[in-house]
Amino acid sequence: MTKPRRLHATAIAFAASAAALIGGSTAANANGPNCAGPVSDTYINVTIDGVRNGNGLMAVTLYADESRKFLVKHGSMYVGRVDATASETKMCLYVPKPGVYALAVYHDEDSSRNIKRSGVLGLPEEGFGFSNNPPTIASIPSFRSVRLNIAKSGLSTRIHLKYP
Repeated sequence: MTKPRRLHATAIAFAASAAALIGGSTAANANGPNCAGPVSDTYINVTIDGVRNGNGLMAVTLYADESRKFLVKHGSMYVGRVDATASETKMCLYVPKPGVYALAVYHDEDSSRNIKRSGVLGLPEEGFGFSNNPPTIASIPSFRSVRLNIAKSGLSTRIHLKYP
């Protein structure tokens, strides 16, 4: 009986890892059930505060240290998604390896997997935020202001959401 259980546990672990690598889906593991992104040895704990309700998903987009790819279509490395939790959502996001990255977050209240935008300017209709919490009054933040050094696994950051 021990062998089938070990094989079964190994198969489940392999399937979860493969699914995370292929789809960047949420993966439950030793770091906790609210981990997202392709599984790696390096992750960052992200606390998102100012969440107005528990509807939908919290989407955390990971960007490499390349300013020309920040906030452009197909410029991100991947998007990790977890269920939103009112007032504060906690999660961990896997990153490929220690290094400098940028995070953009939005509260996908309708679980559409896209941020809702309005008008000609395309202003967000859902809550959003960035690593280092730069001001975003009249424009998107500069890449320099959102760069985050993830020097080792297990570090933590806090991002405050702003709603229109």
